[in-house]
Amino acid sequence: MSNAIKGTDPVSEVSTLRLYLLRGMYAFMFVGLAIVKWPAIFNPPPGLSNAGSVVGSVLLAISLLAVLGIRYPLKMLPLLFFEFLWKAIWVLQWGLPPVLAQQLSPEAQETLTSCLVGVVLVPLVMPWGYVFKQYVKAPGDPWGRRVSASSRTQPSFGHPQS
Repeated sequence: MSNAIKGTDPVSEVSTLRLYLLRGMYAFMFVGLAIVKWPAIFNPPPGLSNAGSVVGSVLLAISLLAVLGIRYPLKMLPLLFFEFLWKAIWVLQWGLPPVLAQQLSPEAQETLTSCLVGVVLVPLVMPWGYVFKQYVKAPGDPWGRRVSASSRTQPSFGHPQS
């Protein structure tokens, strides 16, 4: 059953302040990537690796999708999930081990700092009650074709009954 039928609007479940915090996070992502990464994306350094070009493309896509998040902060929550998860994975897998071994390179230190910002800020702005209700408790979308009430009364072979 849709939220419109139930009489609840999912946006009304999230405070105006939380919506502005989400918009601020999306704007922060967009502006940060535009300032730090776009110059290298649009003027790539000579000898850029294939992996480097893929990372640049993904970061450009993320920054452009963040603009949609400014307008649609709740609809774009999966972008923040992705942002949090990839940064948390990087911190745990590739950031902390060299830190603990006291062998973190200056380049990795820069990456660790930017990843930690995302790992800290995203959970702070996330509307956790809404996320739980919409992504954990709500039933999933059907796997098969939806059958509407009107199609149940029609013959399945496509010609009218006599």
